[in-house]
Amino acid sequence: MNFLRQIAHSISQAIIQRLRQWTKPDNHTLALSAALDLTRSKSELILENALLRQQLIVLQRQTKRPKLTWKDRSLIVLLSSKLRTWKKVLTIVQPDTVLRWHRELFKRFWERKSKPAQKQGRPPLADNLVALIKRMAKENLTWGAEHIRGELLKLGIKVSKSTIQKYIKSVRESHSSKQKQQPWATFLRNHASEIWACDFLQTYDIFFRTVFVFVIIELGSRRAVHFRVTRNPTDQWTAQQLREATPFGEKPRFLIRDNDDKFGPAFARVANATDIEVLKTPYRAPKANAICERFLGNLRRECLDHFLILGERHLHRLVKEYMAYFNHACPHQGIEQHIPCQPERPEGPPASGKIVSRPVLDGLHHDYYWQAGSGERWSWNSPALRLPALTFSTNYLTVCFL
Repeated sequence: MNFLRQIAHSISQAIIQRLRQWTKPDNHTLALSAALDLTRSKSELILENALLRQQLIVLQRQTKRPKLTWKDRSLIVLLSSKLRTWKKVLTIVQPDTVLRWHRELFKRFWERKSKPAQKQGRPPLADNLVALIKRMAKENLTWGAEHIRGELLKLGIKVSKSTIQKYIKSVRESHSSKQKQQPWATFLRNHASEIWACDFLQTYDIFFRTVFVFVIIELGSRRAVHFRVTRNPTDQWTAQQLREATPFGEKPRFLIRDNDDKFGPAFARVANATDIEVLKTPYRAPKANAICERFLGNLRRECLDHFLILGERHLHRLVKEYMAYFNHACPHQGIEQHIPCQPERPEGPPASGKIVSRPVLDGLHHDYYWQAGSGERWSWNSPALRLPALTFSTNYLTVCFL
C-alpha cells in the first residue's frame, strides 16, 4: 500500500509541475491560464495579482522601454477593450499608446478590406523599348509624344500616346530644371570664345612701392589680349585700357570683372558704347573668374617672383616678354596643351633638323622648336624684338638693369 501511495503522490506532483509550467505567463498559454484561473479562489487570485504587480514595478524601474511585437500589441488592445478599468491596470505602456495601437489596427484592417482587386490591363513595355522612348525624348527636345509615336510606328512598334507621355515626363522635367539652373561653368564653356576676363595684379618694386598690372584675357583660346602697368589705377585709366583693347571693332560679347571700385561709371560707358555686356562676379567667389585668376597666378609664380622690380618700365618689359612667351610658345592644359596663338600642332617631327631652345626672361624659361638645316625660324623672340639686358643673379633672384 505504501508503495502505491508513493507512486500516486509522485504522479500527482508531476502533473501539478507540468500544469505550473503550462500556466506561466506566455502568449501561447494565455487562454489555458485564463481557463485554469476559473477553478481558483478569489483570495488566491488577488494575492497572485499583487505579486505580479510588484514584479512589474521592479521591472519598470530598471527597464526604460520594453520591446513589444504586433502580437503583444493586439492582445493588449483586445484585453483592454473588455476591461472597464483598463487605464488603471496598464503599467508598461501609456493609455494613449494603446489607443494609438487601436487606431493603427483598424487602419490596417480597412486598408486590407478596401484594397481593390488586381486589374488585368495591358502588359508593361520591355526595358529596351522604354529606354528607346527616353532616348528619343532626350535627343529631340522639340518632339512631343505624338511625334515619338510616329517614329515608333515607322519602326514597326505600336505604343499608345499616353504610355509615351508617362515615360517622357521625367526626361522633360529633368531637362527643364537643368535649363533653369544652368551652372556658371556650363555658361563659360558654351560661350568661351565670346568672353573676355579682366583683373588687376598688385605687386611691389624694389623700394616697396605698389605697382598694378591690368590684364585682359580671352577665355576660349587663353590668349592674353591686353595689359598695362600703372601706379595709380583709376576709373578713367581703366576705361582707356578697354578702349585700347578693342580697336577696329574687335570686342567680346561678355566681359567678366570683379566688384572693384576701379571699374566705375567711365568703364561702364565704354563697355556700353562698344556693345559689351559686363558680368560682375559675386563677392568672395574667386572661381567665378578662375581663368584670369590662374593667369595672374602664373604671371606671379613664373615671372615676377624671380625678379626685383626696379620700376614701372622694368615691370612693363618683364610682363611684355612673359605675355609674348605665354601667347606664342607656352602650351596650356585648359586647351589640351595647345598654344593660344598657334592652335594647330604639327602632325609629327620634320624629316631632318635639330631641336634648339631660345631663352625667355634671361633663361628663366626656354622655348623649344625644330630648326631645319641652316634655316632660321622667325619667332616673337627674334633678335629684332629682344631687349638688351645685363643680368645679375643672387639667391634665385634676378635683377635686370635695362
